[in-house]
Amino acid sequence: LAMSSATSTASLPSGLGVLTTFPDVLFIPEIIFGGLVWILVAPSEIPLPILQGWVMFVSVFCFVMSITLLCLYLGGVHGGSSSWVTLVSGCDK
Repeated sequence: LAMSSATSTASLPSGLGVLTTFPDVLFIPEIIFGGLVWILVAPSEIPLPILQGWVMFVSVFCFVMSITLLCLYLGGVHGGSSSWVTLVSGCDK
């Protein structure tokens, strides 16, 4: 009970405040390294091209999800709901 009241009082940042908090600022290196994965995987020669396709699919999907979540946070779509913390931690695994 005490934990739920503590999480409900904490406010999530929105707008440019997202870029000033530690957990949320990790979106930036995640997006940069996601782009680097594309650069490294795309020119690789793999004996089974279907495997390279799956790796590219996963990296593109994670990259798009990171960009989408960052834009949603910047836009303040979360409305301060603590369930967004669970969504972000689930997507970043």
